[in-house]
Amino acid sequence: MTIAGPTTHSLAVAPPRRAAAASPLHVVAPSVPSAPSPASAQSAREMSSSPRHVMTSHGEDDISAPRGWRFHTARAGGAPAVEVVGPAVPGAAEILTPAALKFLAELHTRFAPRRADLLAERQRRRRALADGATLDFRAETAHIRRDPSWQVPPPAPGLEDRRVEITGPTERKMTINALNSGAKVWLADLEDANTPHFANVVDGQVNLRDAIRRDITFTGPTGKRYALRDGELATIVVRPRGWHLTEKHLRVDGQVMVGGLVDFGLYFFHNAKELLRRGAGPYFYLAKLENHLEARLWNDVFAFAEDYLGLERGAIRATVLIETITAAFEMEEILYELREHSAGLNAGRWDYIFSVIKNFRTRPEFVLPDRADVTMTVPFMRAYTELLVRTCHRRGAHAIGGMSAFIPSKDPERDAVVFAKVREDKSREAAAGFDGSWVAHPGMVGAVADVFDATLGFMPHQMGRKRDDVRVGAAELLDVAATPGAVTAEGLRTNVAVALRYLEAWLEGRGAVGIFGLMEDAATAEISRSQVWQWIHHGTALADGRTVTRELVEKILSEETAILLGEAGEPDGPGELGETGADGGRRARITQAAELFTEVALGEEYPTFLTVPAYANRVD
Repeated sequence: MTIAGPTTHSLAVAPPRRAAAASPLHVVAPSVPSAPSPASAQSAREMSSSPRHVMTSHGEDDISAPRGWRFHTARAGGAPAVEVVGPAVPGAAEILTPAALKFLAELHTRFAPRRADLLAERQRRRRALADGATLDFRAETAHIRRDPSWQVPPPAPGLEDRRVEITGPTERKMTINALNSGAKVWLADLEDANTPHFANVVDGQVNLRDAIRRDITFTGPTGKRYALRDGELATIVVRPRGWHLTEKHLRVDGQVMVGGLVDFGLYFFHNAKELLRRGAGPYFYLAKLENHLEARLWNDVFAFAEDYLGLERGAIRATVLIETITAAFEMEEILYELREHSAGLNAGRWDYIFSVIKNFRTRPEFVLPDRADVTMTVPFMRAYTELLVRTCHRRGAHAIGGMSAFIPSKDPERDAVVFAKVREDKSREAAAGFDGSWVAHPGMVGAVADVFDATLGFMPHQMGRKRDDVRVGAAELLDVAATPGAVTAEGLRTNVAVALRYLEAWLEGRGAVGIFGLMEDAATAEISRSQVWQWIHHGTALADGRTVTRELVEKILSEETAILLGEAGEPDGPGELGETGADGGRRARITQAAELFTEVALGEEYPTFLTVPAYANRVD
């Protein structure tokens, strides 16, 4: 399989330039045309829109569309119409304005076809790997890796010092807590820590808009009030949904929109100029990229968006999560493709493990032990992170470490153990050359800051450490067989329990959930269900001598489902919080979660992402 490489030339990052409002969009070395027509940003803005609201019913063949209202934006010249399909949710009128929908339509019509082609290429590559193909650094992009002259641009305002970054969903209280946490950066997560219920999609945009303008407060059910503190807050970096996800509540000419373009487009359209006015900028984390062509597509999206609003080139900055095994072989190319928008790479450890399992799930030499045994010090994980640091620092980019999933508790003895583990993990990252790292809870910010303060001192980063000592090739990146550990009955049960509890929370609308002392999101749930599928497929032996079979997992699933139903309470008895009557809604979700786990972990076919069938069939 051959993927065309970019045009052969050295990258020269020019000073930011202001695009002429009426000039056609210029893209650098696209693999295919980035637009169906050379419409200019000015002509796009001149298209008129006349909104109208209509109620519709949906036929049985329209299974992906939720019931509710539709908002049409009709445009001149035969341009596509935008529909908002779904329940009325608070904030929709403020966020889904005619002008914003027009911008989303431009993004979708220009870039959705290329996205579809890239997803088809993902499938072809995944099938090849399952059939025995291997991975290596691309020969056709060797000129990019060999050229020592190109660098990414200097850090943008607010991104110079990234020693501690906190991640989390864009719920209103969590938004305030994250910005107040003392972290340098807040990854405002519209992807793995969020569930794409329509209310969450819109509410997240409302909260981000209000936070940027320092006009956000929240009062909890007990009357406690939350507000932004005075002074410096964390820099906001938004993570849109990955290329694989759609937004079924928004349609262009009947086609569902691309989820990532919706998240990016709404945030950028409503906030880019305000962020720049305040001395920051529209910054993004890009999730689940699998190759440099997917980065090229994002770069073309950014260039078009900057032209559309008349912003200087490079106003947008993006950090890419290296969280797929295929992207690990194209890190320099990914930085190169993003050009003046490039801000660094992040070691997305949990999705990376999931990607290894997913891509090589049918091959016995890639069977991994219990998730708890797959630490950052095992050979294939250490190789990938050290190569990431070397790559970033060679090109003048930030290298950001992975997330610590531990969350503090009210048990001092447990917390002492947890904080010691976090300090050990982050000390290893700082010693390896990382410029910062992630935490999942405000209570962990101080501990991680102490570790990086000890390494960095008053320096904002350690890009001067080039790590020229690192020698990592394909063999090291693929050395999964050297991972120590065992597959145990406890590890199997933990995978089932974690996945089940996470799916139940996800169906409720919560994408980041504390389970058994760890902050779990879609990535960790993916590991859990993928390991179960892999172990069943290979008839893996447990440490106690038993074999992992579908029947054994079904028994464990039944037991764990019963435990959760017990927590929810009996239909006519007290629930887990002692209220009169059980939580009937939760009992229904638990049953749905068990069915969903069976679909994504026990079926003959392996769904590429658990969130795809969950969203398509179980989210209105």
